[in-house]
Amino acid sequence: MTVQARNPLVQVLPETAPFSEEQRSWLNGFFAGLLSLDNAGVTALSTAENAAMMGGAEDDGAPWHDPAMEIAERMKLAEGKPLPRKLFAAMAQQDCGQCGYVCETYSAAIAEGKEPRLNLCAPGGKDTLRMLRTLTEKAGGEPAGMPAEVAVSAAPTGPAGRSRENPAFATFLSRRKLNGEGSEKETYHVELDLTESGLDYVVGDAFGIIPGNDPRLVDAVIGLLGARPDADIDGKTLREVLIADVALGPAPDALFQLISYVTGGETRQTAKRLAAGEDPDGDLDRLDVLGTLHKFARARLSAEAFIEALDGLQPRLYSISSSFNDTPGRISLTVDTVRYAIGNRPRWGVASTYLAERVSPGDRLPVYVQRAHGFGLPSDPRTPVIMVGPGTGIAPFRAFLRDRKATKAPGRNWLFFGHQRRASDFFYEEELNELKQDGILHGLTLAWSRDGREKIYVQDRMRERGAELFAWLDQGAHFYVCGDAKRMAKDVERALVDVVAEHGKRSADDAVAYVAALKKAGRYQADVY
Repeated sequence: MTVQARNPLVQVLPETAPFSEEQRSWLNGFFAGLLSLDNAGVTALSTAENAAMMGGAEDDGAPWHDPAMEIAERMKLAEGKPLPRKLFAAMAQQDCGQCGYVCETYSAAIAEGKEPRLNLCAPGGKDTLRMLRTLTEKAGGEPAGMPAEVAVSAAPTGPAGRSRENPAFATFLSRRKLNGEGSEKETYHVELDLTESGLDYVVGDAFGIIPGNDPRLVDAVIGLLGARPDADIDGKTLREVLIADVALGPAPDALFQLISYVTGGETRQTAKRLAAGEDPDGDLDRLDVLGTLHKFARARLSAEAFIEALDGLQPRLYSISSSFNDTPGRISLTVDTVRYAIGNRPRWGVASTYLAERVSPGDRLPVYVQRAHGFGLPSDPRTPVIMVGPGTGIAPFRAFLRDRKATKAPGRNWLFFGHQRRASDFFYEEELNELKQDGILHGLTLAWSRDGREKIYVQDRMRERGAELFAWLDQGAHFYVCGDAKRMAKDVERALVDVVAEHGKRSADDAVAYVAALKKAGRYQADVY
């Protein structure tokens, strides 16, 4: 569970700070409100609610609705638009549902005053949060974080396991490494039991995991903070809160603001510039929470004020790689373990390493099902489907195939899969070959980027098989892509436009319009991150 709003009279500023009592009172109230923003209390909207909120949306085509586009370019496209459209352009454009909305309805809710929290767009991070603050302030609203109601989280509503603020529990069953010897990746097939929760799902849905921070990182943070691990934070120990409730990734602006209040001179100026989004010393990429404590080692922060300055620990969403029709009561995920280094320090993905090494069979995990927003199998089981999912992007398509087998759907299925090396990175090879033999998987096209002198990607295979690919589309096939939003998904879309232009005998503009029409008709769907 995330850290909730606390008493607005909490003393954020130390007694030694150089302010009068009147200044101290005002600043404590303002800063407590600012720091108490969290990411809890969001219930995913139903399809009907999303549609209702979007009913009054301007029909401008949302040219910025492209996750590969940088925020500066998106904001330029939204110049001169009403506030809801500018807010929409500031979002990460992934429609991931992690905030409980899609990008357009989240924007509308903010503009209408129905959603006071501005920090729910996890993919957009600080850039989106800062832009939303700027836009709402320019529109005449109060600075984000000032109103006390912003800090109030909604009470859990609805059945358990259907929203992030009201999770259910699943039992961890097993993990199986999917990579072979020599792979540069570490990917696991993870299985969980849903019997206790009673949850179900449909293919295309995502599964929310509420992880815990690595205790090694938590202990390092406590050491640099100079606090007692058992210090009381609203009835929990500091260590418990750091493991379960707050994010320890990139340092939030509020932490830099807190440091600027308790330091002076050049140190204060540096902290203020960091809080404003600048990078005065060229080390912003190293400033996660631990790196920030190291950089500002002379700042003396109380444990409570420090916790207030951190963001809530976000749940992580994973594409479901199983079908409830095939394995009722169980669910599987396909998880890439994130490990990398910045400078001399190792960094670990919170949820991926949690699933890869910190949970054991029999452990109960807080989880929820996030219903898909426009990503799922066609309603007609006879409709052919084309699926493009390199790497862990195969996850929802394994689910699609398992579902079509379990329901005896007669539609044809074609999968494009790729990775680095066939010998070590061919996920679910035996299973896919069995599906081919059973007549479920009619096409399996593979791309390996490190097996030859030239790097071959799924989009290259699409162009090679362009005539057949266009024939499937011409026969009514639905097209799906899952994976990286910034590069792969955009490259796949470009390849599809090229295929339509060449094999559909269309101009470049007409080919773009053809793909746009597929999207509008729900025949081109993307699950990107």
